This record gives sequence, structure tokens and C-alpha cells, in this order.
Amino acid sequence: MSFSGFIKRPVLSTVISIFFVLLGTIGLISLPIEQYPDIAPPTIAVYTSYQGADAETVMNSVITPLEESINGVENMTYMTSTASNGGMASITVFFKQGTDPNMASVNVQNRVAQAQALLPAEVTKVGVIVAKRQTSNVIMYSLSSDDGRYDSKFLTNYNNINIVPLLKRVKGVGDVQGPSTDSYSMRIWLKPEKMKQYGLIPSDIVGALAEQNIEAAPGAMGENSDVAYEYTLRYKGRLNTVEEYQNIILTSKTTGETLYLKDVAEMELGSLTYQVKILNNGRPAVMGMVQQVAGSNATQIAKDVKADLAEAQKSMPPGMKYTIEQDVTEFLFASIHEVVFTLIITLLLVFFVVYIFLQDFRSTLIPMIAVPVSLIGTFLFLWLFGFSINLLTLSALLLAIAIVVDDAIVVVEAVHAKLDQGYQSALTASIDAMNEISSAIISITLVMSAVFIPVSFIGGTSGTFYREFGVTMAVAIVISAINALTLSPALCAIFLKPKHEEGGTQKSNFVNRFHAGFNHVFGKVTEKYKKGVTRMIEHRIITAIVVVIGIAVLTISMVVTSTGLVPDEDTGTLFVTISATPGTSQKRTQEIADQVDKMLASNPAIKRRVSVTGYNFIAGAGSDQATFIVKLKNFEERASKNIFTRIKDAISGQGAAAIFVNPLEANMVLGMIYKQTAVIKDAQILAFGPPMIPGFSANNGVSMSLQDKSGGDLNKFYDVAQSFLKELGKRPEIQRAMTSYNPNYPQFMVDVNVAKCKQAGTSPASVLSTLQGYYGGMYASNFNAYGKLFRVMLQGSAESRMRPEDLSNIYVRLASGQMSPVSEFVSLRRIYGPSSIFRFNLFTSINLNVMPNSGYTTGDAIKACEEVAAQTLPKGYGYEYSGLTRSEAESSNSTALIFVLCFVFVYLILSAQYESYLLPLSVILSIPFGLAGAFMFTNLFGHSNDIYMQISLIMLIGLLAKNAILIVQFALERRRTGMAIKYAAILGAAARLRPILMTSLAMIVGLLPLMFASGVGKNGNQTLGAAAVGGMLIGTLVQIFIVPALFVLFQWLQEKFTPLVFEDEMNSEAAAELKQYSHTIELANSNNQKQIEE
Repeated sequence: MSFSGFIKRPVLSTVISIFFVLLGTIGLISLPIEQYPDIAPPTIAVYTSYQGADAETVMNSVITPLEESINGVENMTYMTSTASNGGMASITVFFKQGTDPNMASVNVQNRVAQAQALLPAEVTKVGVIVAKRQTSNVIMYSLSSDDGRYDSKFLTNYNNINIVPLLKRVKGVGDVQGPSTDSYSMRIWLKPEKMKQYGLIPSDIVGALAEQNIEAAPGAMGENSDVAYEYTLRYKGRLNTVEEYQNIILTSKTTGETLYLKDVAEMELGSLTYQVKILNNGRPAVMGMVQQVAGSNATQIAKDVKADLAEAQKSMPPGMKYTIEQDVTEFLFASIHEVVFTLIITLLLVFFVVYIFLQDFRSTLIPMIAVPVSLIGTFLFLWLFGFSINLLTLSALLLAIAIVVDDAIVVVEAVHAKLDQGYQSALTASIDAMNEISSAIISITLVMSAVFIPVSFIGGTSGTFYREFGVTMAVAIVISAINALTLSPALCAIFLKPKHEEGGTQKSNFVNRFHAGFNHVFGKVTEKYKKGVTRMIEHRIITAIVVVIGIAVLTISMVVTSTGLVPDEDTGTLFVTISATPGTSQKRTQEIADQVDKMLASNPAIKRRVSVTGYNFIAGAGSDQATFIVKLKNFEERASKNIFTRIKDAISGQGAAAIFVNPLEANMVLGMIYKQTAVIKDAQILAFGPPMIPGFSANNGVSMSLQDKSGGDLNKFYDVAQSFLKELGKRPEIQRAMTSYNPNYPQFMVDVNVAKCKQAGTSPASVLSTLQGYYGGMYASNFNAYGKLFRVMLQGSAESRMRPEDLSNIYVRLASGQMSPVSEFVSLRRIYGPSSIFRFNLFTSINLNVMPNSGYTTGDAIKACEEVAAQTLPKGYGYEYSGLTRSEAESSNSTALIFVLCFVFVYLILSAQYESYLLPLSVILSIPFGLAGAFMFTNLFGHSNDIYMQISLIMLIGLLAKNAILIVQFALERRRTGMAIKYAAILGAAARLRPILMTSLAMIVGLLPLMFASGVGKNGNQTLGAAAVGGMLIGTLVQIFIVPALFVLFQWLQEKFTPLVFEDEMNSEAAAELKQYSHTIELANSNNQKQIEE
């Protein structure tokens, strides 16, 4: 195939490249930026509340009918639910990736509507909310004041009235939630003694509100008449002020006696509930958590939300301010900055290595021009495919540098070889060189694409990862091949000069002496290399043993390497959850939280901490629960000191650890938190970072749920869970394994004496309704204020419901109209039960949080969990993973399939190219050495087999195959001209040694900054770098010896089946090599002739 037209028309070649650059730049500007591809499954949340109900009542009367109806909705994968003692019910439904979240929401809404008739009237009155949102937060912000001038109630309602509606209008925002329960509510605090005095029960108050606190439509006056004016009739509507509620009339007699609501109750504009208290650095605060819709762009959402908050700041009351507690884009942009910086360093190092080998700036300039063209051009296709700029696509471009440089080097080196043979014209040399190598470039491009394209068809979470990486690499390779066939040869024809034009004698400066020395040493290395290859070819058994060892080492290293999905990184935010002893009062929990707050305040890495008492991100709401959102200082402030400062710190008494450890890193902060909080004995404290991939769960450990499939007793289930956790805690892979579930919360069982009720002329329903009115509270009515609708809540005063004996002060009305104390019909029995009940796929479950130990990965922890479960869980009990852990467990099953596919595709394409099923094995069998090297380096540097390592492995398959193909291609060309198989292999390998070493060294040196990365996102970068460098180093060193030997073996076998028909035409490359030997013989003959004449 001839591409000489592009060489003769350099303007056309440059215009093609300029088009790629221009269109790529447009794509780059248009592409969205995000941390990872959109891989989180669409999630629909269903939640409601049942005022005054305990967890078991909520589970039986609300969760169960809703779950039964929702279960099996189209494309659903799994479902979790929570019922709490606060009367809260929530169900989260997870769908298959790629499901339209709008359709999922509609389908769930329809299922919920079917169950409405089965729900209690209280729940129907409140309503069941269906929202589409992810389970993790894009932005967490708080409103507070430096001097504490605004209380929590004011801040909460300012947020709900002014900020939340604004943020909900941002495109892509699914919901804005907050743990605060200080929303305005008209609180009616009943006085039991006054209620008894006037013969009233709570339902009487509800009835009065239903009569008098109403909206009405009286109509209009004067319609269809001949009067001059029409008048609209308007009723005052719902009551709005405390005074209006105080003056609600309960009874009015003809004697003029009127009983007002203020006579039996106290009124205030209070809070909906009083369970949660939020402080920001010790000052009252409110917090908002912005959650996205599946398929939306987190980066754009964060940008828009921060812009709206900044605008809202201008109109906030004096002293009020907002602060960002978590922002997923902080880590993203800092990581991208690191990757881009590494990209530039890599390019410089690559060109330095290329210059050493090519030894003139003109030759080095050609790859320098080709690489940016390919990389920038790739952005156009990323935009067309609907991808984004994320850490995976940038990593792909980083690794693509090696492949792109290789294509340009192949061309430059081939033209150089022609000029070394004595070509007098760079144009002719370029045309002849391209005629020889264009088919090799095209076939290599096909093979490389064959490696990356199959992985794009894998489904699931890991499939999305591989798809973006694979397509990015494939596009870069194709553009690189187009460059290699058009731009690079055209530049060679312009820039390169024949040997005689480069000047005869060059000045003896340092650079020239270095070049001369390098060439001399490389010449010796090449000769020794030829001898080494010859020995390998002559000892076929050794070759076979080496191949078997390589495959064995790869297999063993794959098994022993830890697995994971993505490495945990320092994102700048941490969470600390506190679970106090069951039944602990909010006051004592606040004391514990204050104690922890002081510890956190003393840590130099922490900038701010927001405490939420009464709510736990993992366990949910409860008086014994608390959470801290810990905002670390900026990455720049916590960056590692330079090496000299670290050495100085080590010498000054901080120890050798000061050289290697940054005490301000998130992991070190977590360790310090655990160390400091170990003194708190009456609380369970868990510290963790946010999940690395947004949209899955709240924490970054292993999310596991034990299931009771037997429908047995909760206490027995708890004992099973505890024995499981005890065994799990013994495993070295596990740092902490714990659950916030506890069935030992002190409770009272209410027993109603039905017989006594009947005798007295009342019913159990009336007694329990009265009890609910005083103790649980009732959602009685609504009122309007500040353009929003708020609830009117009815409940007994706090002092009337503190102790069991207070029941005798609460009265129920009998049929005779007399009042009788509730204690006459009700007895209390002390029992223990859970504060929350969890279910997973309709089975009662206990949620576990498992944190892997340092030196181990989540993959190791998952394996440990599975092994312990197999040994300890009795029959009738099972387990399921949720969130990111579920995706990780599923992805581990597809990894092996991906690599098998890669090998099969490469093998089939090579078989078609060589018209042989044997010869491609010389390429395929050389690849395992590089993969084994990648695993060895991964283990050596303490990394795991995660998504970053796997994309390195895929890239290595392509690059190692490319090197092997070029050796085989050159050897095969020589064999087809009649050269012996052995010498064809030796000379083919020697001809490719320089470019192979050049590209491999360029890649190894170029990726060293990645291998030893520091700063933001270092764990992923180090994993990527170590695997790529290790694979390339070991793979190249073994390949250059093993491929010629395998070529000889398989070509010999092939010719046994299909004898080779030699070509008549001359091969210029082989002729030039043979000419070197004939030139030596002619020189020797002429010398002999001169001696004879003398």
C-alpha cells in the first residue's frame, strides 16, 4: 500500500493534522469534567413518617405493604429499607445501570399508589414522597454565624425558605436534604390536668382545628345581576399566628362561658421535632446535602450550586455565612491538575529519551509534533461519543503517549535506516521506508484496536470504566496511525538530511562525544544481543521452560495480588459517626460529641468540623447517635514538605517516619482520630472517608448486609451477627468490623386490658389514640407562613410525659362522659428492642461496616467476609453486598473474561494477517512476561489489582504485542527473501532492537513520575505507574530474547505444514544488510591484491 502522495504533498498532511488539532480543541472546550464516568446506578428514594410509631409498627404497617408493592419493579436490582423509632420510614430502590431515572421514578410512583389503601390514615395524611436521587452527596454546605447570633431554628428555616428552593432548581439536582428537624411548626402543648378538668381528650382539639383552621371558598356576590359592582367573598383562611391559635374556641355555652384552646394548652412557633442539634465549630448551624439525579454531571452541579450560594450570600442577614463542608470537585480538579502536570513531565522525559537515541533535534521534533496532534485530536471523538474528561480518560491519554510516540519513532527510525544505507534524498528514503512499513503500521493499529475495543462491550460498573478507557486508547491509536502514515513521513522528507549533507567532520563538543560514546556502547550491546538471541534459538528447551515459568509466575501473581475497584484517596473530607450506649439521652450524647469536638479541634490538619447530634449517616436518627463532618485544610496547606525539610525533621527527633509519612494526610488524620477517641468507652466511634465514586453509598469501606431468611427472632439474629463480627475481627485483613444495630434499647410494652375497656364503656382504640395524642404527638393541621406550608403539631407538654407514673395524669373519656386515667386500662412492661429495623430485599437485615486493615484492600476484606460467612453463618441466614462493594464483587467476575477476550482478538487478527494459526503464538506467548512484571511491581509497591492496574494491563497487552509483531514482521520479511529462519530471526530482532528499546525506555522513564507520584490522587497514579513500568521493563527485557526464539520454532512448524514459496523480488532492507558483509569481503580482497602487487 502506497502513501507516497502524502509525502509529496506535505501541505495536505499538515492540514489533516491541523484539522485534528482544531476539532480536538473544540471537543476539549465542550467536554464535561467529572471524577469518574457516570457509573452509579439510578436510585429512587421512597420515604414517609408515622408520627409516634415505634420501629416495629412502622415496619409492619408502612414498610411491608410498600415493599410488597414496589418489589420487582422493572429493571430493579435490589432494595433496602429502614424503619425507626422516630416514626420514619424510608425505602431505597436501586436500578440497573443505564435505566432511565425518570421512568424508574414513574414506575415506583405507580407501585406506591397501589399500596396507598393499605397504609395507616396518619401516613396517608402526611403523604408518601418518591424522589429520584443518588445516595451520596455532591456538595455539603452549612449556614452559621461566627458569633452564634442566630439559633438553629432560624438558620434551618432561612435555609428551607431561601436556599433549598434555589438549589433544587439547579439542573441535575435530585434533592437537597438536611438532618435538621427545626422546621417551623405550630406546637400545641397540652396540659393533661386542664384537659381532664374540662373533660377533653386530644381528638377534641384535632376536631376543633378541623372546624376552625380551614381554607374556604365562599364564592362571589353580584354575579349575573344588574348591580353596579361584583364582590368576591373571602374567608380569612388558615390561622397563622400564635394568638389566633390561642383563641380557637373549644366550647361555648349560652351562659357566656367560652373555653379557648389557650385554657388547656400552651402555643408557640416551635420546631417540627427536637431530635437533632447541629453545630459548626461550636456555633449553631444548619446543613444541606445536595444530591444528584442519575446521569447528571456532578462537576456542573457543584459549580452551579456554589455560584448560587455565593449569590445568596449577598442577601443573607448580617453575620450569617455559608461554608462548604464537602465538595467532590475539590479532589477532582486537584487530581486533574496532578495528572496534567505528570502528562507534561512525561512528554518532556519521553522526548529526552528519544533525542538520546535519534541524536538530532530534527528527528526528535517529528514525534514532538505527532504526539500533541494525536492527544488533542482524541478529545473530538470523546465529545462525539458522549464521554467526559475524567481521571480514566486522562490516564488513558497518559498511557497513550507511549504508543503514539512509538508510531512516530517507527517512521523516523525506518527513514533513518534508509539514509544510513546511503540514500541521497530524504524524500526517496521516506517513500521507500513507508512502502515497507505502512502495512506493518496498519496491522499494528488493528491489533492495538483489537485489544481495546472488546473491553468496551463489557457490561456493568467495570464495563463503563473499561469502555471510556478502551475507546480513548483506540481513538488515540487510530489518530496516531493516521499521523504515522501522513504527517510523520512528510516531516521526515522535510526535516531529515542524507548523511553527506550533515557535514563531514563535526566539532568535538560534549554532545557529539556523548553521541559517539552512546553509539559505540550501543553497537557493542547489539552484538552481544545477537549472540544472546543465537543462544536462545539454539536451546529450544530453555525457551520452552522460560515460557512455562512466565505463565506460571503470571498465574501465581494474579492469585496473590490483592484486588479492589478504585483505591481510596485523600478527598479533603472525613466523617466520624458516634453510636452511644442504647437509650443514651440526647444530653449525654451531646457531651460525648463535645468531647470528640475538642479532640478534633486540636488536630492541625482540620479546618472545620460540623457536629450533628441526634443523627448518624450510617445508623440513622436517634438520641444516642451523632455525626461529624470534618473538613480538612486545603490540599496545598497539607502537601508533603520538600525532601530536605523532611530529612531535617527526621534528624531533629521526629524519626525516620518523617521522611516517608505526611502527618496531615487523611489516613494519618483518621489514625489520630481513632487514637484520641479510644478513651471514650461508652460510645462506638467510626471514622471514614467518603466513597471514591459518588452515587453509591455514604462510606468507603465494605458495605454488607446480613439477612435473616428464616423470619426468626431479632435477638437471635443479633447474636448470629455478633458471632460473625467476632470471627471477622480475628482476620488480619480487617481493621474494624461493626454494626450500629442493637436490639437492646430500653422500651416499654403497652398492654391494654380490653375487658376493663369494655366494662368502662371505651375501646382500646380510644385509649391508644389518647396515648398517642399526649405521648407520640399528632399531625393535627397546617398553617401558611413565608410562602410555605407548615404543620400544626399536637402533643402533651414535656413535663407531663417524663416517667411511667405520669400515665395516671392522662385521662380518657368514657361513654358516660366521665374521665378516667389511662393507667386504669394500660400497664407498662419493660422490654428491650431495636431503635431501627433494616430490610434488604424484603428480608430483615443487619448492616455491617467493614474497614480493611492497612496493607489490605476492600477486595481482601470482601474475600475474608465470604470465607467467615461460609464458616459461621447458620442455615437460614445469608448476606448481600450493597453500594460500591456490590459493584466491586460483580466486576471481579468479569476481569478474567476481559483479558481472555483481548488475547483471543489479538490472536485471531494476527492469524488472519500471517495466514497461520501457529506463527501468532510467537507473539501471544511473549506477552505473559510483561503482565507478570506488572503484577510483581504492583505487589512490590504495595498496590492492589484495581481498575487502574487493569487498564495498565490492557495497555501492556497492546504495547507488548506491538513490539513482538514488529520483530516477527521484520524476521518474516527476511525469511520470505530466502534467508535461513535462524538468521532471519536474529537480523529481524537486531533491526528492531533500537526502536524497541527507544520506545520502551521512553515509556518507562516517562511514567516514573507517575510511579512515584505524590499529592492529590497519588494512590491511583502510583498503581497505574508501577504496573505500566514493571510490565514494560520486564516484558521488554524478556521479549527481545524470547520472541526471535519463538519465531524460529513456530515458523519451522508452520513450514512443515505449509512450505514457504520464496519471492523473486529483491528486498532492499535485506540486501542492504547483506551488502554490509559483501562490502567487508570486497575490502579484504582489495587489501590482499595490494599486498600481492607490492
